[in-house]
Amino acid sequence: QAYLRMCNLPVQVSYRPNAEYMSPSGKVPFVHVGNQVVSELGPIVQFTKAKLYIQWCDDNTAAEISRPRYSSPYSWPLNHILAYQKQWEVRRKMTAVGWAGKNLEQVYEDVSQCCQALSQRLGTQPYFFNKQPTELDALVFGHLFTILTTRLTSDELSEKVKSYSNLLAFCRRIEQSYFEDSQAGSSSRGYSKGPSLF
Repeated sequence: QAYLRMCNLPVQVSYRPNAEYMSPSGKVPFVHVGNQVVSELGPIVQFTKAKLYIQWCDDNTAAEISRPRYSSPYSWPLNHILAYQKQWEVRRKMTAVGWAGKNLEQVYEDVSQCCQALSQRLGTQPYFFNKQPTELDALVFGHLFTILTTRLTSDELSEKVKSYSNLLAFCRRIEQSYFEDSQAGSSSRGYSKGPSLF
């Protein structure tokens, strides 16, 4: 519930004595979206952790990309102070969720497992709940698109996503359906025409 609220998704909690029997996997909590029920949103949470870890806990990426990008709107010395403060906050969060002791290979393996779970759930459908996109599709797209288009010191993270053709097709579909009109003259938004992104 907290995670969905942090993502600014509308949440209504309903307590049921038979909740575990209502869940497709038999696990609670689960999310009811439209006429579908989704359990185990762990892959989405894992993506978030992996992105934060790579951006702020990997020293090379933090020094070469994350701190300069984060601090660019600010003048000296605020730019350095705020960038290091952000890095410290993320590292503290990673410690709290048990990720501080991980190395990059373990994070990449977690991303691989997340992609596999998402790919299996998506299957050959255009969206996670068949023909119409939901909040879940927007959330997954946002994370995958960021992974695919953010410059890092290594391409290994984006290569993990690229190895799943249905996830790439999913990202292309959403980008072309919902962002193509806003691409003309808006390269600063990070969108580019066509599948060359991937």
